[in-house]
Amino acid sequence: MSTVERYGTLFPTAVVGSMPRPEFVRQIVLDGGSGDKDADGQRLDAAVAYTASLQSAAGLDIITDGEWRRASYVGVIAQLAHGFELGTSDDGRPWTVIVDKVEPKQPGTVAAEVAALRRVTDRRIKVCLPAPALLGERMWESDRSALAYPTRRAFIEAATPILRQEAQLCVEAGAHVVQVDDPHLCLLVDEEVRRHYDDAETEVAGGADGEARLSVDMDNEVLAGVGSGAVRAVHLCRRAGARVRGDAAHAGGYDPIISALNQLDTDHLTLEFTSPGAGDVSVLRQLREDIEIGLGCVSVHPGQVDEPQTIVRRVEQAMTVIDKERIVLNPDCGFAPGSAARVDLDEVYTKLSNEAAAARLLRERHG
Repeated sequence: MSTVERYGTLFPTAVVGSMPRPEFVRQIVLDGGSGDKDADGQRLDAAVAYTASLQSAAGLDIITDGEWRRASYVGVIAQLAHGFELGTSDDGRPWTVIVDKVEPKQPGTVAAEVAALRRVTDRRIKVCLPAPALLGERMWESDRSALAYPTRRAFIEAATPILRQEAQLCVEAGAHVVQVDDPHLCLLVDEEVRRHYDDAETEVAGGADGEARLSVDMDNEVLAGVGSGAVRAVHLCRRAGARVRGDAAHAGGYDPIISALNQLDTDHLTLEFTSPGAGDVSVLRQLREDIEIGLGCVSVHPGQVDEPQTIVRRVEQAMTVIDKERIVLNPDCGFAPGSAARVDLDEVYTKLSNEAAAARLLRERHG
């Protein structure tokens, strides 16, 4: 299916997921707010309406709620299911670890985000869920989790049905795009990371390739909950948060995981291309032709604002490799990578406005 059939236009525009949160939203979500639950709820509803309006004003075709209601885009699993222990790291970031059996807790939590956004916008809506393998990477600790799940894989497999159910509920709530965020799979483009899995004794057979297969299999289970009711999407990135928080970055072209990507039961892949070390767009030739490409053509690096013509050049370079009707424009990654990240919202508005302006130029040239 072409983007025109799916979204009504060539070169549709989107965000990846998260948007920077104003301080008052951070205080409500991360610090407990004012203590008046009803008042804080009304303020949060108004805030989400604002970020939806900002994206619409910028000219985007596909928007999110910025993930403003979540303390952590990964930690949302602890709202969906029992079995997790929550804490706070030294730098203020929430952390979550699995310590007991996963059981449903509040199914529909993420779907409620979709429903709330649906009430304040007529744009197409994207919603994001963390990949099961990412939960395993972040939340399974051998010394604290083994009594509940003796292996990381066992925990991943237990968490997957929770996410699959939520994906289905998100479609029922009105999501047009359901996206699985899987930066864990994208770690496997990095040769150093691949050597770790190839050399280490783990419960996942097959080294780095086996790890990729596990990630893909679990993503497919989650996406099965989407069915044919919405666009099934997978987002891959090199942890754009590293550029905001100073964490370790991971580089490498997508070639080492192309075989795994072609096994994804997905309609759409969001790939990062503007960051150093991300590789060349020529790799897109190796992907199945039925996969729509969310082309990372807008930098999320703070202080770096790409002009529309710069974005146009990146898209036109991709058009030498794949059909224009497969391309969706989007930033490399989310704009608020991690709850502790500080990113200027007005700067992001300029970036998104330039993205939409680039799409208009592309339609004039190639529509």
